[in-house]
Amino acid sequence: MQATIIKSTGSWYTLRLPSGEHVNCRLKGKFRLDDIKTSNPLAVGDEVIFELEDGQANGVINELLPRHNYIIRTDPHRKAYSQIIAANLDQVIIVTSLIQPRVPLGFIDRMTVIAEAYHIPVVVVFNKADLYKDEEMEKFVEAQSIYESLGYQVVLTSIEEQYGLQHFDELLKGKTSLFSGHSGVGKSTLINYLAPELALKTGDVSHYNEKGQHTTTFVEMHELFADKFKAGQGEKPSFIIDSPGVKEFGMMSLEINEVSQYFPEMRALMSECRFN
Repeated sequence: MQATIIKSTGSWYTLRLPSGEHVNCRLKGKFRLDDIKTSNPLAVGDEVIFELEDGQANGVINELLPRHNYIIRTDPHRKAYSQIIAANLDQVIIVTSLIQPRVPLGFIDRMTVIAEAYHIPVVVVFNKADLYKDEEMEKFVEAQSIYESLGYQVVLTSIEEQYGLQHFDELLKGKTSLFSGHSGVGKSTLINYLAPELALKTGDVSHYNEKGQHTTTFVEMHELFADKFKAGQGEKPSFIIDSPGVKEFGMMSLEINEVSQYFPEMRALMSECRFN
């Protein structure tokens, strides 16, 4: 049978069948991927073939179906390996903030480069707008100008004031969206607003170092159950993939001479450059 991985805890995977039923599976003993040196052979979002074990409610994954795309980074614990965060995505929602915590724009750039490499659309969400003073608003306007000029959609949001959230659901409808960003920027709070039934755990930002605390332990895919998200006949359902806060985003999957190809403003000028 074919199913989608919706949660991975290392040794066990939770699969979602087309019917909506869930089943827990483990990997076949000799399951290997030869093309990518990764610390996790399978990721949330992967489509797999599995079979139920004799007389058991659990199953065994036998085959990984071809991926359309994926988001990958250097494994923070095993630098020689890559770590696939999620696969088969329609878009990446980069949630960031300019205060509590202040996230460097370089983090956004690293995420957009990887997304560009696999042709995945990006939405950049600057959250916690209710905390922005004049200085932060000036920085936001500058960042918005930069990223929108490159073709990325930029959204300013505040959960406290429910600002910028009115049309957010339309961004997610009928898509599989990966939410990614530093700990403390409000990913889980934003998802809870969009889908209160999920009741994801949230945490506070330390006032000592302005860093958030991890509240999401595993990457997990959630189907949006609210009536406005329910897919009609022939429509694709909507899924959110919540990922643990990312402090660093190493890009070992790219060759150094490839990186400029994934900056739209550089790519547009490449044909006119007289240097190799």
